[in-house]
Amino acid sequence: MASTMTGSHAVVIGAGMGGLTAAAAAARHFERVTVLERDALPTQAAPRPGTPQARHAHALLAGGLQALNTLLPGFEDDLWRAGAVPMSSGLDTRMERPGFDPFPSRDLDIRAYAMSRPLLEFAVRQRVQGLSNVHIRSGCRVLGVLASVRGDAVTGVRCETDGSPAHDLSTDLVIDASGRGAPTLELLKSTGRGEPPQTDIGVDIGYATVLFHRPADATNEWKSVVHIPAAPHCSRGGFVFPIEGNCWIVSLGGRGKDKPPGDAAGFLEFASSLRTPTIYDVIRPAAPVGDPIRYAFAQSRRRHFERLDSFPKGLLPIADAICVFNPVYGQGMSVAAQEAVLLGRLLEACRHDGDAVSTLASRFFEQIESILETPWSSAALPDFVFPDTTGMRPADLEQTLRFGSALMRLAARDADVHKLVTEVGNLLKPRSAYREPAFMQRVVAEMAKT
Repeated sequence: MASTMTGSHAVVIGAGMGGLTAAAAAARHFERVTVLERDALPTQAAPRPGTPQARHAHALLAGGLQALNTLLPGFEDDLWRAGAVPMSSGLDTRMERPGFDPFPSRDLDIRAYAMSRPLLEFAVRQRVQGLSNVHIRSGCRVLGVLASVRGDAVTGVRCETDGSPAHDLSTDLVIDASGRGAPTLELLKSTGRGEPPQTDIGVDIGYATVLFHRPADATNEWKSVVHIPAAPHCSRGGFVFPIEGNCWIVSLGGRGKDKPPGDAAGFLEFASSLRTPTIYDVIRPAAPVGDPIRYAFAQSRRRHFERLDSFPKGLLPIADAICVFNPVYGQGMSVAAQEAVLLGRLLEACRHDGDAVSTLASRFFEQIESILETPWSSAALPDFVFPDTTGMRPADLEQTLRFGSALMRLAARDADVHKLVTEVGNLLKPRSAYREPAFMQRVVAEMAKT
């Protein structure tokens, strides 16, 4: 068996979406995969301390579902059986955009599912735990990544479980899916490399979320609502998503001093202040399940590991350890799954190399750019519409925003353009699809009308 594998042992730090999907990818190429998670993992779909954002609305984009089906064949059936709500993108969502309240509804033949974050993570964890060569150790805290004397290669991790004495695990590859990436950053510092350059975009957003029982007489005109703020003058927006258990999860958000309050009356009042009454009208008569829960997000961050002069062999940061997106755009989990698919492809490509892991990180950092470019641009550019957003504004920001406005006007009139925009938004196609010459001509001609 060993002769057909990339290595004997891989260790994954973190059992969130990034770590679980990375473990699924690595399991095909290592004899053993050990996932280390500091939380005590729940035995059912439930929030846990390590994912404080898990009680809020989340989106699994169609591109993320596609990636999960690649990593875990048939996973879509798992979601269905677990109670996730099937969605037809473009048809089942009432999309409220400034100037289009609502945006035209069309069947674009793009499927997705709506569910709570805990249900999705639990469904993925069950599948990964079912892999014979994967072992998930909960309640295990990683104390550090171990390196060779010269610091050029990773040799293992040091960890402790439930207060037991610290012990070392030897490994061929350490995948850091810890979220903040602290193990990777600490090792880089201790080996004299320093931290990688990073791009930060300060957004200062906050949102509040309430779960509601879906009334028996609730509307059947849509399954979900996305209310996009009228930037730059207003940052108030909101989401209504159906989840398992015949419930709605409702998140309202804003920026700076315009964040939603944490009490029930204030939550309703905030909903009533939105540009349309859609969300307020559906939640006002609905029965809430608990009080509002608040969450804050300060900045999007992208670490440029590819710019370091050297990187330790046998170490690979992934998912949020590399890039953290503004959660309003619902991209993080889907991007993590796509990164895991890339990891699997690279491991397959170098399976027969004599020293496969020596170039894994450099290949990954190079090719991940094609994954990150679309979601990062899709979030960063809209965020810069707000004057209080901090960070380096692109020199062509105004022209890019005009392009986006023209694109939306075309999409409202033309079903083919609407489908392309939705495919890009769901990470099924890259933003470079907009640069096809004939398509660009149409958008430029629309821009000239304003």
